[in-house]
Formats: sequence, C-alpha cells, structure tokens
Amino acid sequence: QVQLVESGGGLVQTGGSLRLSCAASGRIFRSYVMGWFRQAPGKEREFVAGITWTGGYANYADSVKGRFTISRDNAKTTVSLQMNSLKPEDTAVYYCAAHSRPYGSGWDEADFGSWGQGTQVTVSS
Repeated sequence: QVQLVESGGGLVQTGGSLRLSCAASGRIFRSYVMGWFRQAPGKEREFVAGITWTGGYANYADSVKGRFTISRDNAKTTVSLQMNSLKPEDTAVYYCAAHSRPYGSGWDEADFGSWGQGTQVTVSS
C-alpha cells in the first residue's frame, strides 16, 4: 500500500492558480497509476486527472482539460496538480490517490486503493 499526504490547497480568486502536491511513501511508488479526485459539498467524489506509472500518459476530466496539468516525479515519489484559470466550480476537497495494484489500469474511483487525507481548494468569485 502507498501512503499519501497532500499539500498546497488554499483560497484563490477566480482566474488564479494553485499547485497541489502529494508526497508518497512506499518503495514501489513508480509502479502505480496516480490520480487526483475532488469532492464538492453535497456532491460525490469525482475524477479530476490521472497519470500512468511512467508519466507518459495523462487523462483529464472534461471540466479541467486545458486548465489543469498532472505530473509526477518518480525519483522524489511525488505527484502534482497544477491548476490554472480556476473557477468557483473548482471549489472542493482534493484527494490524491494511488491505484489499487501495481501496473493497474482504469480511472474509476473504485480502481484506486490508497487515498490521502484531502486538501481544501476554495475559489472565490
């Protein structure tokens, strides 16, 4: 299992930027697909972005395409989410997640087995 700790959330105005980081422990981090999910008040948790174990492919929710960028550094065992052109509807708790098994596939919440504690992102209008 991979242990995950997020950081970088906060309050930002519409159009601003934030960078979320996720520090992972576990010597086989580089074997796991990583993802970011978010949960807004009163809504279900949803997929935001994911990246394969090599970092060679990234997948994004339609709502964030062109604005968010996911990246990973396997040497530092970190995964990041750069969020630009933020909108009030991006307000949510953001969670870092690791796939449930090494070299797995799929972007559904059920495919991810390790989760961070979450970090709040608030975008004011």
